[in-house]
Amino acid sequence: MRPNLVLGLNAALTTYAAALKLPFNIPFLSNNDQAPLIDISALLPASTPPNRIAIIGAGAGGSSAAFWISKAKERFGLDVDVDVYEKNDYIGGRSTVGYPYNNTEYEPVELGASIFVENNRNMWRATDEFGLERISFGEENNLMGIWDGQEFVLTTGGGSFLGSWMDTFKVIWRYGITAPRRTQALVKSMVTQFLTLYDPTAPRFSNITTLASSLGWTPVIASTAAEYFDTQGIGRLFTRELVDAATRVNYGQDVDALHALEGMCSLAAGNAASVKGGNFQVFERFLVRSNATVHLKTEVTSLIQDAASGAWLVGTSGTTRPRAYRGVILAAPFHSTAIEVSPPTLLEPVPAQPYVHLHVTLLSTTSPTPNSSYFGLGGGSAPTEVLTTHNRVREGLGEEPEFNSMTYHGKIKKADGTPVERDEWVVKIFSKQRVEDAWLENMFGEGNVGWVLRKEWDAYPVLPPTVSFPPIKLAKGLYYVNAFEPFISTMETETIASRNVVDLLLHDEFNAGICPAAAHVDEDAAAQKQNEKFVLGWEC
Repeated sequence: MRPNLVLGLNAALTTYAAALKLPFNIPFLSNNDQAPLIDISALLPASTPPNRIAIIGAGAGGSSAAFWISKAKERFGLDVDVDVYEKNDYIGGRSTVGYPYNNTEYEPVELGASIFVENNRNMWRATDEFGLERISFGEENNLMGIWDGQEFVLTTGGGSFLGSWMDTFKVIWRYGITAPRRTQALVKSMVTQFLTLYDPTAPRFSNITTLASSLGWTPVIASTAAEYFDTQGIGRLFTRELVDAATRVNYGQDVDALHALEGMCSLAAGNAASVKGGNFQVFERFLVRSNATVHLKTEVTSLIQDAASGAWLVGTSGTTRPRAYRGVILAAPFHSTAIEVSPPTLLEPVPAQPYVHLHVTLLSTTSPTPNSSYFGLGGGSAPTEVLTTHNRVREGLGEEPEFNSMTYHGKIKKADGTPVERDEWVVKIFSKQRVEDAWLENMFGEGNVGWVLRKEWDAYPVLPPTVSFPPIKLAKGLYYVNAFEPFISTMETETIASRNVVDLLLHDEFNAGICPAAAHVDEDAAAQKQNEKFVLGWEC
C-alpha cells in the first residue's frame, strides 16, 4: 500500500463545522432597522400572482438559490425579483467563524462548516469566480491519535517522510492491507457517481428516493456504514475504529448509527481546503452577485397561500402585513423554523428530522500539546489531533470518550498572517456535552488557557439508514432545499439541492429553468461531460 493512501485516509478524518455572528456592512443588505415591508401586490387583481420569489434562509442553500435564479434571469431574460429572509444578523447559516479573544485583528477560526474538497465543484468554482483565496486544510503536521476512552488504538502523522512510511506500517499491522484498499475503492466509486450531478445531462429530480436509485445508492442508504462495509469485506476493526473516528468528527454519529453513504462522504476529503477569512464569504458573494434584496434579523413566521391567485403570502417578524410571492424556497430545516403554514392540507407531510446537538469549544492555550497524563502517556507527548472511537463501549469494555474530537489549529496569527508576540495555539473541541473550565484546566494545564468561546447548536441531521426522504415540492409554488440533507449533508450538497429546487420552481411557474432545455440533449454533451471544468449551472 502506498503511503499517500494512508495519508489520504488520515486527511479524511479531519473535517470540521462552523457558526458565530460576524459583523459586516454590505451595501446590498436591507437596513436591519427597516420599516415594515409594504405589500404592493395587494393592489393587484387576485388572479395575478406577482413575479417575486421569497427565499427563507441565507446559508449555503438559500444564498446559492438566489445565485442560481440570477443565472436563469441572465439566460432567459426573466423579470423576477428575489427577497431573502434570514432570522440571524449574519449570512452563512452553519458556516461562520470566531475570532481569538473576539478580536477581528486576528485570523478567524471556523466554528461550523469548515472544509470543502476539490470534487465539491460548486464551492471550488465559486472561490475561483469570486477571487477568494483557498487555504489547504490540515497543514499543521499534527500527530493524530484515535482515542477509545482508555487508550490510543492508533497514532499517525507528525509531518516527517519517515512518519508516513511508519504510518503505513501501523495501519497495515493493525487492520491489514485489504481494508484500506477496499475502503478507498468504495469511496472512489461513490465520488465518481456523485460527480455526475455536475454533468450537462444531470437530471432535474423531484424525489430523492428516485435520485438515490438512479445513482445506484439504494443499498448504501438502506444500511448503516458498519453493516455496508461488512458486506463489502472490509475488516470490522478498521470500520469500527478508523471509519468510526471519521463519522464521529464529521457528523457526531457512530459508524453503526448513520447510513453508509454519509459514512463514505466522511472519508472523501482529498485536497480539502477552506476560504481564508471564513467560508461564509462564498455565501455573501452568492448574494451580492444575485442582486437579491436581503433582510437580516427578519424571521418568517407564516406562509399563507391565497386561494384565488395561488400566491404565497409571507409574514415576517416586525411587520403588520404579509407580502405576496409567486414562489417560495425554504432553505432551512422545516420543523426548526416553526413557520405557520396555511392551509396545512396543501402540504405533503414533512417527517420530523432530529439533529445532533453539538457543543463546539474554541480556545487558546500556551500548552503546545494536551496533558499527556490525561491519556495515560506518562512523560510522552500527547497527540495534537485526537479523534475518538466508540468501539470500547460497543464491545462492553468501557465508557465513551468525553469528547468527539480535539484538534490544534496552529498558532494565533494576525489577520495578515503575521505571528503575534506570545505563542498561543488555537484548539477546537467537539463534544456531546458542555466542556467545563475545570476540565480545560486539567487538559491544558492550570493558567494555560486564555480565550474560550462556546457554541452549541444543531449541527448535523441525525442520519440513520432510510430509503424515504422529505418531499422537495411541498405544494404548488413551495419548495424545500433541506429535503436533501438527510441524504447528504454538506455545504456543497446544499448548493446542488438549491440548484435543483430553483430549476423545478422556474420550470413549474415560469416555463424556464437555470439552463435552456436544449442543454440536456445537446449533441456536444458527451464531450462536455468529459470536461472536468464543466459545472452544470455555471455553464449550460
